[in-house]
Amino acid sequence: MNKNSVIGIILIIGIFVGWFIWMTPSAEEIERQQHIQDSIANVNRQRAFEEQQRIMEEAEAAQAAVYQSDNTEITDSQLRDRYGVFTSVAKGEEQVFTVENDVLKMTMSSKGAYVKTVELKDYKTWDSLPLIGFDENTTKFNMSFFAANRAINTSDLYFTPYVNGNVYDGENAIIVGDTPLTISFRANVDDNVGVLNPDEYVEFEYVVPKDDYMVDFVVKTVNMKNVIASNTNFITIDWYADILKQEKAVDRYNGSNVYYKFVNDDVESLNGSRGGEKDGEKALNSNLKWISFKQRFFSYSLIAKENFNSGSIGMKDDYRKSNPRYLKTMYASVELPFQGFEPTNVMPMQFYFGPNSLKVMDKYDIGLDKQIPLGGKLVGWINRYIVVNVFDWLGSYGWNYGIVILVLTIIIKLCLMPFAYKSYQSTAKMRVLKPEIDEINAKYPDERDNMKKQQAIMDLYKRAGASPTSGCLPMLLQLPILWAVFRFFPSSIELRQQPFLWADDLSTYDSILDLGFNIPFYGDHVSLFTLLMTVTTILYTYINNKQMAATNQQGMKGMKVMMYIMPIMFLGLFNSYSAGLSYYYMLVNIITFIQMYLFRVFTDEDKLRKKIELAKQRPVKKSGFQKRLEEMQRQQQQAQRKR
Repeated sequence: MNKNSVIGIILIIGIFVGWFIWMTPSAEEIERQQHIQDSIANVNRQRAFEEQQRIMEEAEAAQAAVYQSDNTEITDSQLRDRYGVFTSVAKGEEQVFTVENDVLKMTMSSKGAYVKTVELKDYKTWDSLPLIGFDENTTKFNMSFFAANRAINTSDLYFTPYVNGNVYDGENAIIVGDTPLTISFRANVDDNVGVLNPDEYVEFEYVVPKDDYMVDFVVKTVNMKNVIASNTNFITIDWYADILKQEKAVDRYNGSNVYYKFVNDDVESLNGSRGGEKDGEKALNSNLKWISFKQRFFSYSLIAKENFNSGSIGMKDDYRKSNPRYLKTMYASVELPFQGFEPTNVMPMQFYFGPNSLKVMDKYDIGLDKQIPLGGKLVGWINRYIVVNVFDWLGSYGWNYGIVILVLTIIIKLCLMPFAYKSYQSTAKMRVLKPEIDEINAKYPDERDNMKKQQAIMDLYKRAGASPTSGCLPMLLQLPILWAVFRFFPSSIELRQQPFLWADDLSTYDSILDLGFNIPFYGDHVSLFTLLMTVTTILYTYINNKQMAATNQQGMKGMKVMMYIMPIMFLGLFNSYSAGLSYYYMLVNIITFIQMYLFRVFTDEDKLRKKIELAKQRPVKKSGFQKRLEEMQRQQQQAQRKR
């Protein structure tokens, strides 16, 4: 091969490489194309869903019209017209089972093959009753699909129970042993003479572990290719539950809500991060990992091993007088991917029936713990990696949680003590400088000399090594921690039903007096921890204002009044809130008093005054800001002379 041939081949390769690079879309173009494809897929999926819903509603209406009379029993012929190959399992007698492991007691029905309700054995309601998750009389769980042009709802079918693969005809109470228990419910199709086909069926399978809140749930359609339409690409699952009240009070920041997680995305909720008990509905037009009915301290979640195509969620208040413990109605509908052309489909999912506990939820690594409202990015980080770990470490010693909160508060205050001491030193310097500041104020009484007065005061601060703003640093550092514990304590299930002193539950309010009437913005009871928090806050404000009086700053009167009004406002806000939180803030105030006393004892103001005098004698380099201030003053004086 000669030189020209080599050059020619290199040029051809270069052209191909250049063409490939030129034709390759950029990352932005790929993202835009993917977004368009996702949008088209969502539109097509929504159209398919709406079309399937329309056909199903028409089929159900036509089938229901066959036997509308209330006085006539449904004949076998009418039942056959309605259910087709599922006629034999569309009639029967409901069997109810209780399946119990170390932490759960589930009630399950053969009609619909679903979990009617669940009891969390390690927990009680606020008034010491068994903690039942949702109302078994109103809960609905249904899978809908088409079979031979008929709309089939699994909630209408009577399933045959199996335990560990064998038909079950034993006791209705089933205890999970050392190995996981598999309980299945199977609905077989029949031929036209009512004979069940053992090889064609729909099955709901539950695998219950010995000591876990997570239950495996698998839906199977076996040899149903000729029964379910071959063009079916999803099956709809609907879940509806009346959630029951478990707590004495509602938390405005951690109330009932429906949460969900998109695949490869963050956790969101129906009402945003604040809970708020607000009713509403929302369509979720993207792939979902899970949906969850959440209360303050407990959640009931349906989880896809892979994903749901899309779905919708909602929450409303039906005011069910039949159940005095009724709290909220929550419902969800999800599209489960299905391949109608396959003879057998296995669709794995899971149920989580358990506490909103970080150490429990975090181990599943699917974002269930994000339902616990620990705050935004900074505050959430502080809670998750600092407060929670220290709190759990202290709790591991078996102390009363009132003592745990006390020790936690001391640790936080000790960490902030160097900054608090620096702040106090700054305040002490301002107090020592007060006579000289008063002299400067007297020297420039005219408002036209405000610039000169400010410059003189700043020059004094500079020479003395004092700063009126240095006292703000501890407060700025303390604010994220104050907000972090504000979100942590009411959300911490560890404090639930933990007594301390007169409070029988640190997660809710501690009432020492029921008023018998409601005071607007306050409530119908008196919380002693909140009252003590308010009193100590007012005392702290009074002492702090006396110390800050040395600055002699103008325009602070309104601010001081507001600082006294705020604790009164918080009295109403915290009166029905977590007693543990009010107790923490009260401890913060008390420990701050002790800090201030110790700082005062160990601060010799005479020595401080001597240090200030020595500092004044040193040459001070003017800062850029001070130079600009002097230049502004010079320009102002020139402008006054021209007048």
